Amino acid sequence: MTDRCVTVIPAVKGRLSEQPDSGAARRRVAAYARVSTDHEEQQTSYEAQVDYYTSYIQNRADWEFVSVYADEGITGCSTKGREGFNRMISDALSGRIDLIVTKSVSRFARNTVDSLTTIRKLKENRVEVYFEKENIWTFDGKGELLLTIMSSIAQEESRSISENCTWGQRKRFADGKFSVAFSSFLGYERGEDGRFVINENQARIVRRIYGLFLQGRTPYAIAKILTEEGVPTPAGKRVWSFGTVRSILTNEKYKGDALLQKRYTVDFLSKKKKVNEGEVTQYYVKGCHEAIIEPEIFDRVQEQIRTHRKGRSSGRNLFSGKVRCGDCGNFYGPKVWHSNDKYRKTVWQCGRKFDGECKCTTPHLTEAEITEAVLDAVSALIEKRSAVDLEVIRGVVSDSGISGKQEEAVNKLLKEWDIGVRLTEISADLLHSLVECITVYSKEDIRVLFRDGSILFARI
Repeated sequence: MTDRCVTVIPAVKGRLSEQPDSGAARRRVAAYARVSTDHEEQQTSYEAQVDYYTSYIQNRADWEFVSVYADEGITGCSTKGREGFNRMISDALSGRIDLIVTKSVSRFARNTVDSLTTIRKLKENRVEVYFEKENIWTFDGKGELLLTIMSSIAQEESRSISENCTWGQRKRFADGKFSVAFSSFLGYERGEDGRFVINENQARIVRRIYGLFLQGRTPYAIAKILTEEGVPTPAGKRVWSFGTVRSILTNEKYKGDALLQKRYTVDFLSKKKKVNEGEVTQYYVKGCHEAIIEPEIFDRVQEQIRTHRKGRSSGRNLFSGKVRCGDCGNFYGPKVWHSNDKYRKTVWQCGRKFDGECKCTTPHLTEAEITEAVLDAVSALIEKRSAVDLEVIRGVVSDSGISGKQEEAVNKLLKEWDIGVRLTEISADLLHSLVECITVYSKEDIRVLFRDGSILFARI
């Protein structure tokens, strides 16, 4: 048996630490400074940090100054800007930085989870972080212990921060205080002390949307009109959507009120939010700012929307015997998809879509899509008021089976110029009576035949 021999192989790359080996290359060092700017006096602290770290690094002969990366406006609960931090990490991972110096663990990132993730990523790329206040270097044993401790308290800290933010926000709600993103809030702009100030140019668009809806236009039709006219959306985009128009029509702030806490955070870690359906307290602030839409008009719109929804939900067979396939002429009928699971959905399709060798190419439609197509066609019909025989409509109403009180109201309202408002209000009965047949060729080509012989085109 030969004698055991151990050969020492010295390290080629020195392990980074506070004091580099003599003769080693100068370490490329950057600093990170951040400060909350909730108060004006914090600005002095921010400038002082930048000056301090610039001098601190440049005065070390074994360090090569790279830069001081800095962010203003970062609070304990949220981050207004992280450009400096993200740019520093990118430079470090690209090999431009060997060491990052910062004041403390709490100043390095928004929360402990961020710190832990970032430090480990930097360490994998041989970039060390020095926390001056705690005198911790992430490459030594104490640094490893720090990572372990940070990992253990990460979830608790995130929960605590979330609870503090939530408590503060709900306290403001209870006091009737709130803020909105004025940059994407059509009709208002920020005034003194964050107050609502009406922007008349934008307010005219809001009033027009409400007016068009009360004239019988659907949100889809209104979105199409605004897009074609080149009116920018609240977010400054070119194309309007159903959702954007619908949100304007249902936003109580336009009548001068505010419903607070419409959504709430479900999980403080993922920050996932959901619509508040009674799980947490809501606050309704009445008359908190100047209205763009008169409360009476706003309430009429909400009632009209509710009537439309009720018509959809109660009229399960509203279109039975009304919708025909453009390919074979057969009637559309309802079909339930996923009847036994959570994806259950009712669609309308040609009754002979899969019969025989030549299958129909016409699409399936939801009841909502058919309803919107019909309402668009009715809106187009209303535009041609001179061609509408009001007496024919009265006759149709009389034969439709609606109550005498409703018929009397309709006959009175048909005399008014805003006939579209009333047609939409009783759409569940009146539309069913006015429409003779709906023929579907494609989603781009839906033809609505009215009982007076008019044929109008709609699309989805």
